[in-house]
Amino acid sequence: MKIFIIEDDLSIMTLIEERFAQWKLDVVGVTDFADVQQQFQREEPQLVIIDIQLPVYDGFHWCREIRMQSNVPILFLSSRDHPMDMVMAMQLGADDFMQKPFHMDVLVAKVQALLRRTYDYKEVQSDTDQWCGASIQYDRAVVKYEEQQVELTKNELFILKVLVQQAGQIVPREELMRKLWDDERFVNDNTLTVNVNRLRQRLEEIGLVDVIVTKKGLGYMAVMR
Repeated sequence: MKIFIIEDDLSIMTLIEERFAQWKLDVVGVTDFADVQQQFQREEPQLVIIDIQLPVYDGFHWCREIRMQSNVPILFLSSRDHPMDMVMAMQLGADDFMQKPFHMDVLVAKVQALLRRTYDYKEVQSDTDQWCGASIQYDRAVVKYEEQQVELTKNELFILKVLVQQAGQIVPREELMRKLWDDERFVNDNTLTVNVNRLRQRLEEIGLVDVIVTKKGLGYMAVMR
């Protein structure tokens, strides 16, 4: 996998390059900040990391330009911490935002998760589970139960898979958030609650009632029947 980094701090570039090499990730840095787009097209990377404050044009400009021609995952890495910077990045099509100073292990985890979701999603989700009399078809994001079926969103499907594969065991909220969004510190706790409640409602539509249990103060559990 090739990672294209739009960053003018040479020390950060070197640090990322050395660490990513340990994970067999090829890092390419920008050489001409006046013409980032041309280099992006030439390199055809699988993921882009962008700083906001750059020479010539800022990171928002280049994110916009890249999004006009590609759906490649984009991660912002910036020392700017104003909420509007994060909002702007997401509105322009970024997939994640990480603040400097950063922990390298967290950056590696985020990059690996983005690559996995983008390029291995069909392969990862191509199996089927049988649970509580229902058939979960991950490749179609469909749950079938007693001649009925319901389609799930990507997040709903992901939560269900994590819970079902540990059915009968309590899955901590923190574990679910790490697996969904890499690091629970970057997520509002209510977001997970909303997703789980919506998943329950979708399952109840086809008769799967009380199959996901809340363990107060601990997490969630998929029942075994």
